[in-house]
Amino acid sequence: MLKHLTINNYILIDSLDMDLNPGFSVMTGETGAGKSIILDALGLLMGQRADTQCIMPGAAKCFVEGVFDVANADLCSLFEENDLDFEPAECILRREISSNGKSRAFVNDTPVNVSILKKISSHLLDIHSQHSNLLLDNSAFQLGIVDTLADHTDVLSQYKDSYSRIVEASRKLKELTEDLAKRKNDEDYLRYQLEQLETFNPQQGEDEFLRLQQNELSHAEDIKVALGSIESMLCGDNNDTDGVVDTMNRICQVMRQITHVYPAIEEYLTRLDTVTIEVRDIADDISGKAEDIEYNPERLQKINERLDALYALEQKHRVSSSEDLIALAENIRSQLTLLTDASDNIHALEEEISSETIIAQKLAAKLSSGRQKAAEMLRKIVEKSLSLMDMPAAKFVVNIQSSTELNPYGMDKITFLFSANNSLAPRSLAEVASGGEMSRVMLALKALTSRQIQLPTIVFDEIDTGVSGKVASSMAQIMGEMCKEAEQQVLAITHLPQIAAKADVHYFVYKEDVDGRTLTRIRELDSEQRITELAHMLSGSKVTDAAMENARQLLQDK
Repeated sequence: MLKHLTINNYILIDSLDMDLNPGFSVMTGETGAGKSIILDALGLLMGQRADTQCIMPGAAKCFVEGVFDVANADLCSLFEENDLDFEPAECILRREISSNGKSRAFVNDTPVNVSILKKISSHLLDIHSQHSNLLLDNSAFQLGIVDTLADHTDVLSQYKDSYSRIVEASRKLKELTEDLAKRKNDEDYLRYQLEQLETFNPQQGEDEFLRLQQNELSHAEDIKVALGSIESMLCGDNNDTDGVVDTMNRICQVMRQITHVYPAIEEYLTRLDTVTIEVRDIADDISGKAEDIEYNPERLQKINERLDALYALEQKHRVSSSEDLIALAENIRSQLTLLTDASDNIHALEEEISSETIIAQKLAAKLSSGRQKAAEMLRKIVEKSLSLMDMPAAKFVVNIQSSTELNPYGMDKITFLFSANNSLAPRSLAEVASGGEMSRVMLALKALTSRQIQLPTIVFDEIDTGVSGKVASSMAQIMGEMCKEAEQQVLAITHLPQIAAKADVHYFVYKEDVDGRTLTRIRELDSEQRITELAHMLSGSKVTDAAMENARQLLQDK
C-alpha cells in the first residue's frame, strides 16, 4: 500500500507531502487543476520516461518519492534476485530528474537502473490511465487476463523458457543453413584447389632452394673453372707453380730454424701452422666441390619447369612463397572441415528443435486446458459484474482459437467478444463496445485480476468515462469491494459525485497563485468540505441548497 507520496519541483507542484489512507480514496478537482500531474509523477515511480521539461522552471532538479507498506507483500525473493536489501516493513521508491537530463532511480536509497525500478514497482502499484481501455483490443493483454485467472504461472514460465530455446536454436539453424548453402556453392572449387595444391605438394623453403639450384646449374662451367683456378692458387699446379699452401709451408720452415735463438717466433709458428692446415682443408673441399659440379641440362630443365609451375601457382593464388601455398592448403582443409562440422551441427540443432518442440507442445496443451477453464470462469465473473453495473443483458465471451503453431504464449489466440443486448451476437469487444461499456468491462477485469495477483495499490484515472450516475454508483461499489475483499488500496480520479461520495477518503486538487506563480495543491477534505465539493460536482460553480442536500444524501447512502 502507498503510505506517503512526496513530489518536489514537478511541473506545477513545488512541494507536496501527502499521506494516503488504506481503502477506497478519490481525487477530484477542476479540469486542469493538476490531477494528471500527480498521476504522471506516480508514473515516474513506475519507470516511465523522464523528461527535463517536467522540472519546475528555476529548479535544478525534481523528485518523486513513494513510501509503500510491504508487510503483506511477498517481495523478498524479488529483492534478492536484484541484489537489493529487503526491508519487511516498508519500501521506498524514488526518482530524480536533473536539469542536465540525468535521471536516477532508487530503491530503499540504493541506486538502481530504471528496469529494476519498473520491475519492483509493478508488484506494488498499477495505474489505469484514460488510454488503458485501448488495451482491450490487444491480444496479449486479453491473453494475460485469462492466464492470470488460470493461475498457471509456473507452466507458463516453463513454456516461455522452452519456446525461447526453440527460437534461439531456430535462429542458429537458419544462420548455419544459410552459411552452409553459401559454402556449398564453393565446395567443389575448394576441393579442386586443394587437389591441385596437394598434387603439386609445395615444400617449405622450396622457392629459394630451387632458385639456388637453378643458378648453380645455369653457371656450372663457369663455377667449375673458377673452383679449379682457386684450387691451383691454393695448392699449385702441375707446372711446378707454388701455391699458397706451399708458400706457407716454407715460411713455417724458416720460422723453425730460428726458434732456438728467437723463442718469441714460436707463437707465430703455431698460429701459421693452424692457418696452413685450414687453408689446406679449404683447398681439399674446393677440389671436391669442383668434382661435384657438372652441367646437367635435364636436371636444369626439370628445375625450371618446377619453378615455373610454382610461380604460376603462387600468382594464381596471389601469394609470394611456397610457405603461403602450404598455409592456403591448410586453410582450405579447415573450410572443408567446417562444412562437415556445419552439417553435423545442423543435424544436432534439428534434433534439439524437434525434442524441445515436443516439450513445448505438451506445456502449451496444459496452458490451453487451463485457459479453457479460466475462460468460462472469466465469462461468468465479468457478466455478473456488468449486471451490477446496469448491463443485465450483456454477453461476454472469451473466444479461444488454438492452432498447431507455437507462439510466444502457447498455441492459443484469445479474443474478447461482447454484446450489450440479447438481440446481437457477441462480436469483438473493441469493435462494438461504446466508451462507457469499455470502461465497465475494464473495471470488471481490473477488479478480478488485481484480486488474483494481490496487487496492493491500484489507481484509476477516470475509469468512469462515458457512464451515467447510476452506473457510476455501481462502479464505485465495485471499487469499494476491491478494497474490502482483497485488502487493496484503490485511488480513483473522477469527475462524478456518485463515485466520490462512496470513497472512504476524499482528496481535492486545486490551483493556487503564490508570488506570481500558479501552483498545484492537494488537501484531504473533512465531512463538511466533502459535502461542499460534491455539491459543486453536482451543480457546477453555483452551489444550490438542493445540491447541498443531494450531496448529503449521497454521503448517507454510502
